[in-house]
Amino acid sequence: MALAAFASLGSLSAEAQTAAPRESSKSEHSLVHSRIFAYDKLAPHMAAKGWESRPVIEGTLATGEFVEVHETTLAPGQMPHPPHRHTHSEFLLIREGRLSVNSDGEDGLVEAGGVIFTASGVLHSLKNVGDVPAKYFVVAVGMQKAIA
Repeated sequence: MALAAFASLGSLSAEAQTAAPRESSKSEHSLVHSRIFAYDKLAPHMAAKGWESRPVIEGTLATGEFVEVHETTLAPGQMPHPPHRHTHSEFLLIREGRLSVNSDGEDGLVEAGGVIFTASGVLHSLKNVGDVPAKYFVVAVGMQKAIA
């Protein structure tokens, strides 16, 4: 249920949200207070190859897990990065578009409403194979470190 709520975060109306201004993710270490994030207050950061990222939050939960959340908008035909692996696990909550996924040698297609889970250490890649930009939230849990 929490994943479904997170996936719909971007579609909440501004009136329904009374969020405080977003703190810098670099200064946010301990996530011990509940928050609501208005989508229109999440500042987009443009990246190479026609994609953008909207940071939401990052820090350590009271239970000890590190969490980082952002939304990515990926142009048709683009990949956010080459196949890679990392120590954290992540969920991708697909809001719009159609993505081709390769995870640990298995290929699949995921569309709006779908969820991808990538376990720690698994080689994976992602590509927008649709005609429109793909939008998805990434929820990363655990130590953020690339694995060679």
